[in-house]
Amino acid sequence: MSHHPTDSDLGTFLRSRRQRVTPSQVGMPSGPGARRTSGLRREEVASLAGVSVDYYARLERGRERNPSPAVLNSLAVAFGLTPDECRYLYALAGQSPTVPDSTFPQPLPRVLRDDQVVRRSVLKVLEAIRPSPGFVTNLAMDVVAANPAGLALFPGLERHPPVGRTPEHSLGNISRYMFTDPMSKSLAQNWEQEMGAHVAHLRSQLAVYPDARDLRRLIDGLLADSPDFARLWKEYEVRRRTGGSRSFSHPVVGELHLEYESLPLADTPGHRLILYPTVLGTPEHAAVTLLDSQGPAGSTSSAVFSSQERSGPSAPRL
Repeated sequence: MSHHPTDSDLGTFLRSRRQRVTPSQVGMPSGPGARRTSGLRREEVASLAGVSVDYYARLERGRERNPSPAVLNSLAVAFGLTPDECRYLYALAGQSPTVPDSTFPQPLPRVLRDDQVVRRSVLKVLEAIRPSPGFVTNLAMDVVAANPAGLALFPGLERHPPVGRTPEHSLGNISRYMFTDPMSKSLAQNWEQEMGAHVAHLRSQLAVYPDARDLRRLIDGLLADSPDFARLWKEYEVRRRTGGSRSFSHPVVGELHLEYESLPLADTPGHRLILYPTVLGTPEHAAVTLLDSQGPAGSTSSAVFSSQERSGPSAPRL
């Protein structure tokens, strides 16, 4: 016998998600005294989702049957649902996502949790494409994993502190590097175009993750520290960066023209895998081979670097 979602199914699902999220995970105080619920209170969910407490209570009790897509997405963000859970939530409400599955918003908790680590399989990809450069960024553009050429491609990257991690646990922040390091303007042959595309990508990410505190902290910091970023931000360009080509004037290998792909990692919202593939026998491959052999200043070149490995033994080098 097939099962059709009911109003009580929607309420039960919302209640189960509410009970698994703690106030600290969404940046809220737990308040005085003992809490009778293991997760968020209804009034806390209502505040996070921007709806009234009465309205949310009616949703959980099955008395409200037609939540809007905006309300559903707000609840998904509040609960930090995965894309699969988002689609299930829409199905329980008798609706379909209003955007293609490939661009369905991936809600992100307001506070990035420590369990958002780079999977070992992704680290193996970074190792497998060597000597070609590759790295992984989180939503706030902290570089959280990289191979040697990926770090050596941006000299001095490690000097720029992260937004979402402590400095000793970071490989650097690519946005801060681009807009506040003097090396950046000489490194990029078409700096203005590159920076415009980068700013447009950050704005597109903010549209998908409007409540991500680390992303907002990054943008606020760049608005204060970089007149170039502030100027480009006012242009309101919105465009996801999924791939293309970049031209470098690199201090080690000279002129370098590389194509790249920027791929979202579905199981870790906000993380992107950026790869610069090269072909054996080409000048580009010879150049990145040199970068791979050197790696970043003061490092070895025999491993993929992952920022979580510096904070504990859970992710050893490959």
